[in-house]
Amino acid sequence: MPDARPLTILCLASYEKGQEFLRECKRQGCRVVLLTSESVGKQVWPLESIDEIFLMPDEAKKWNLQHVIAGVSFLARTEMIDRIVPLDDFDLETAAALREHLRVPGLGDTTTRYFRDKLAMRMRAVEAGIPVPEFVHVLNYAQLNDFMSRVPSPWLVKPRFEASTTGIKKIESTEKFWEHIEHLGDRQSYHLMERFVPGAIFHVDSIVDEREILFAEAHEYGHPPMEVAHGGGIFTTKTMPRDSVDAQKLKSLNAEVLSAMGLMRGVSHTEFIKGEDGQLYFLETSARVGGAHIAELIEAATGINLWAEWAKVEIARGNGLYQLPAHRSDFGGLIVSLARQEHPDTSAYQDSEIVWRLNKPNHVGLIVRSHDYERVGQLLNSYTERFYSDFHAAQPLPNRPAS
Repeated sequence: MPDARPLTILCLASYEKGQEFLRECKRQGCRVVLLTSESVGKQVWPLESIDEIFLMPDEAKKWNLQHVIAGVSFLARTEMIDRIVPLDDFDLETAAALREHLRVPGLGDTTTRYFRDKLAMRMRAVEAGIPVPEFVHVLNYAQLNDFMSRVPSPWLVKPRFEASTTGIKKIESTEKFWEHIEHLGDRQSYHLMERFVPGAIFHVDSIVDEREILFAEAHEYGHPPMEVAHGGGIFTTKTMPRDSVDAQKLKSLNAEVLSAMGLMRGVSHTEFIKGEDGQLYFLETSARVGGAHIAELIEAATGINLWAEWAKVEIARGNGLYQLPAHRSDFGGLIVSLARQEHPDTSAYQDSEIVWRLNKPNHVGLIVRSHDYERVGQLLNSYTERFYSDFHAAQPLPNRPAS
């Protein structure tokens, strides 16, 4: 007789996120097991949707992989683990190592590198003919000197395994470069250097099943995320007109990227830049839901919750049963800022287009939705000016060591 037991989904979480993924797994009848750290386990989780929580000790800056493998292997003596899902970027490599060790289906070590290692994904993009800013591995000094002689400054030195803009350094001269990598010491090889390309930055967020992109939405950031993160600005992003030339090009390039990287199924957040030469360049991709409340923005505009759909795709795993729900084609806009007030009051913001308000200490954020693309832009511009006056605060980025 076929095995009638429910699927067991092991979810890894270095940070508190992905609650809707957990809820959807439980709605689909799965047994849900959450592996997180002792401190993150104290956060607000949907306990009604979690069958078991296992806590790892808080150790330095990241989990000890061998300890995780040993702990999950012990768990597997009594749990039949069918899926292993990382809820955050920093969990992708751990999930891949666990899948390889336990022989659970899903992304293995090699493919995962294309979605975590900024050097690997750029090299793969070049092999596939996808345009990227010129880059070089921070490794061989002769190659670095050759790169700096050919590619005009400024350059960006990027950690290969960080998420978002953490750890990125803008370098103006060869002297400053050598000073910086001297400071990096033995961590030099965990970085790459690339040409700084000024321009507008975009992101495309996708749902993939059996290598087919079933859903993709293109958005434009108000200011480059690096500028916002390092300069203490206000973060905004909005849905692009779906029939615009740039949106169509972005979706086409996104399809090339995900095909080249080998994403079989799941979700992805991919970023591009349009240089002053008019060329779209690939920046980076990931096999996870975009952060900074982009999932809430997409749900507001379309009705599609990326976390929930990711859970459905993982559970279906190629059985042909997954169907993308019907969805809207409204326009959405997101604005988020650090706030100098612990509990900022947004009651003075009463436009009917507001559909979501951020509830997080010392943060303020709104999402607007409209049938009118221009109206979304007007609201974001107005709110940005008002946020600076009413709420805005800034603080340095946390200084995480490169992994």
